[in-house]
Amino acid sequence: MVTVNASYGSIGDVTRMKKILVTGGAGFLGSHLVDKLIDRGDEVLCVDSLYTSSMENIVHHKKNPKFKFLLHDITLPLPLDVEVDQIFNLACPASPEHYQYDAIHTTKTSVLGALNTLDLAKRLNARIFQASTSEVYGDPLVHPQLESYWGNVNPIGIRSCYDEGKRCAESLFFDFKRQHGVDIRVARIFNTYGPRMQINDGRVVSNFITQAIQGKNLTLYGDGSQTRSFCYVDDLIEAFLRFMEQPPIPADGSELTGPLNLGNSSEYTMLELADAVLKVVKTDSELVFLPLPSDDPTKRKPDIRLAKKYLGGWSPKIKLEQGLEKTAEYFRTIL
Repeated sequence: MVTVNASYGSIGDVTRMKKILVTGGAGFLGSHLVDKLIDRGDEVLCVDSLYTSSMENIVHHKKNPKFKFLLHDITLPLPLDVEVDQIFNLACPASPEHYQYDAIHTTKTSVLGALNTLDLAKRLNARIFQASTSEVYGDPLVHPQLESYWGNVNPIGIRSCYDEGKRCAESLFFDFKRQHGVDIRVARIFNTYGPRMQINDGRVVSNFITQAIQGKNLTLYGDGSQTRSFCYVDDLIEAFLRFMEQPPIPADGSELTGPLNLGNSSEYTMLELADAVLKVVKTDSELVFLPLPSDDPTKRKPDIRLAKKYLGGWSPKIKLEQGLEKTAEYFRTIL
């Protein structure tokens, strides 16, 4: 029987101890979320196929009675004996290199994974969180990106397995809310970085730090003028937890289901990021420029006013240089 048994009680004035399912819980974001849930007293069922994640990220919980791991592909229905109070659906390859490797499986993970976790949430009357993405905005024609923007996505491009998969997942979440009354939370996550990123995930922060530590030249695509915003993982996970614990109807009468942009609104060009990494790692690496990949967004910056309004005064606290130092320190231990 796959179940998580929690003793219930009051934890401050905010939450009780809960049984929580985290899909993708051995991944970069998922493992940090699991840490925070365990730390605050919840019991966690971590579900992961280990397709792009690692047991190394969660091995420190192995002997903790509040933690259970289930090796499972979320494209398949979860066991019928799973009993939880909340669900965080984070399962999906998130870097272009990984999600383009098997595009069909990526789409299946987003769409079937959403269906399977939503069916579970419906059966259990559990609140469910969807880790959506800023990629639903595509190469945006609106800057910064607001939640009301519908996006500019190429539906048949090499990135569409992820972009359109996540867009379809959002549609399913809101249909389950409308048709079945499922209590949903949909977060659109912008670029996030920190310890436990994979060195081969193809993301710009991990690429730059890995290359700099190894004394290699830093690879930039295009002319380096494209922009991103970078949120340190601890700030993002704090937003996850606050979003999940907010009541469905805030005091102003609006409905807090999302989609909600989560990320850091500070914007950097790739050249600025490369310069920051070089300063942190202290290397003489030079910059090498290659052609821009297909459908790569030229601008990416979240409007996070709604998150600041509804998440109890939340805002990103970790500055880029501080976060890069923490991330570089981790990468030095695995390179």
